[in-house]
Amino acid sequence: MTAALAPALDLADWRARRQAHEARVDAWLTPHLARRRTGVKHPVEDFLFTYYSHRPAQLRRWHPGAGVVLRDADPGDFGPDYTASAAGLALHTDRVRARRAESITWIRTLLAATAGRPAQFGCFGMHEWAMVYRQTQEQVRHNAWPLRLSPAATAAVVEERGVRCSHFDAFRFFTAPARPLNVLQPTREGQHALEQPGCLHANMDLYKWAYKLSPLVPSELVADCFALAREIRALDMRASPYDLAELGYPPVPVETPEGRAEYAAAQRGFAERAAGLRARLLAALDRAVPAGHH
Repeated sequence: MTAALAPALDLADWRARRQAHEARVDAWLTPHLARRRTGVKHPVEDFLFTYYSHRPAQLRRWHPGAGVVLRDADPGDFGPDYTASAAGLALHTDRVRARRAESITWIRTLLAATAGRPAQFGCFGMHEWAMVYRQTQEQVRHNAWPLRLSPAATAAVVEERGVRCSHFDAFRFFTAPARPLNVLQPTREGQHALEQPGCLHANMDLYKWAYKLSPLVPSELVADCFALAREIRALDMRASPYDLAELGYPPVPVETPEGRAEYAAAQRGFAERAAGLRARLLAALDRAVPAGHH
């Protein structure tokens, strides 16, 4: 889409969008940055900033997405990927596509493959249990927080329920004794073949794919993916072996039938919301990357 044919935003309109985005993101960033200054760790709220590589300042920075012209915009405010014309300032999509062609193709293929599969809801969050399987309280990753069950009882749950994890970036954190218990052995190379739309981590990762596609996709979409990932992380840890009730996260006891039913219901709701975000990411890619370029 050329700048002359692109939708154009007046100064007041795009500034209002930018300010709304910054205010929304600041509600997440301010407490995180305050904790970081004081050295306080939060196993739920800090995860998206420590596990993922997108820095707070990058999340806060607003981009309109490909194919949008900003009237009366200062090129210095938006960076070298933008180009000015008589119509206004717009993202130079060809330049971004050329630099990120391989990554764009990889992400688009993954998103489309995941969207095309039926969602599975039978894992019941056992991936978090497999990450502490046969470890002591001192060895577990979030050892400042107690386990709800003893290490032996935690291991017994894993062995009784089994593990059905299809997500490589969850599987790679399993303890060595837990890996053979998984019905799959995910690899990075097999990610496109295994990822499915019911998986909490696949849906949390929509945030990663969104920010990796920035500035081709609008920052509001990146923030929408962050918001979903933040809620998913809360369920992930509520269903984990950790006791985070003191932080305001009552457990979802997946070791019980009632807890598994609660988990699966929440998982279905997240999958439905993630499907909409995944479709929006694919649509934004199709607008930014013409057919034959991905």
